[in-house]
Amino acid sequence: MIVQQNVSLKAYNTFRLDVNAGYLAVVDSLEDLDEIYQTGRFRAQKKMILGGGSNLLFTRGFTGVVAKNEIRGIQVQNETEEDVLVSVGSGENWHQFVLWCVERGYGGVENLSLIPGTVGAAPMQNIGAYGVELKEVFHSLEAYEIKSGKTVSFFKEDCKFDYRFSIFKGELRDDFIITKVFFKLSKKPTFNITYGAIQETLEKMGVTELTLKNVSQAVINIRQSKLPDPIDIGNAGSFFKNPIVEKLHFEALEAQFEDIKCYPIDDEKVKVPAGWLIENAGWKGYRDGDIGVHHKQALVLVNYGMGRGKDIFKLSNEIKKSIQGKFGIELEREVNVV
Repeated sequence: MIVQQNVSLKAYNTFRLDVNAGYLAVVDSLEDLDEIYQTGRFRAQKKMILGGGSNLLFTRGFTGVVAKNEIRGIQVQNETEEDVLVSVGSGENWHQFVLWCVERGYGGVENLSLIPGTVGAAPMQNIGAYGVELKEVFHSLEAYEIKSGKTVSFFKEDCKFDYRFSIFKGELRDDFIITKVFFKLSKKPTFNITYGAIQETLEKMGVTELTLKNVSQAVINIRQSKLPDPIDIGNAGSFFKNPIVEKLHFEALEAQFEDIKCYPIDDEKVKVPAGWLIENAGWKGYRDGDIGVHHKQALVLVNYGMGRGKDIFKLSNEIKKSIQGKFGIELEREVNVV
């Protein structure tokens, strides 16, 4: 296990925030986790696990040990004529895993192309995009229990998946480290192209026959056209969740704002695009020094270079207050604040 002391985390978070960790340890096995959490010299230190750093806002440095998850490996566990069960190390890059599936004709995750982060973070927040959520292809996972050092299996019903939520963001937060995820993927995929601009993008691409590769590429094209690349502009993608509101509340807003959008959840609730709310509250393109709201996608807060996490956090509070005042809706951050 490689351990460095007093290391800048700028290269390890997509906001590109220059904060330091007391120690940075590269973890690629259960034995490494044992050494950090159970038996080694860091046992008494404060600790955090770090995946792709794409869902984090550092408002300060971290004085303890940052364990960088590099647990790798992709394996086919079981296969039938209809589907395939695949196990994936939690430190694998999510988008690279999606491309691996697309290349082999395994369907189910193509609409989740180009989502940043690692495989281990995907079930934590039940990632979703373009009409698909991770829970739809999730089979089970293995997780390291920090208190005991034991490996525990969780199946779909154990994870309590909800919109951008799982038990690992709720009652079991900070109790487990996901080490391996199992996905059930289809060898005879059905395509979901009705959400967002996928159909329109496929037509622009000149696609006449649907394939996993075409759908994946359409999603990639859409995301690249809307979202800034963290290599160029520091960001964590969608900063806020799309709020779910009562239908009666939405109808009242619709009477006042004719072009407001929504997606039905059930007979009583709808999901409202947070990006629309933020844009219509006047925040799109806002900039204050080196922080701001992206000019193409109001859901994305950005660091233009030398921004500070605490200033981005302050901006997010101002946006939340603004949306509450104008629409009576409370936005919830999707990123984890440290």
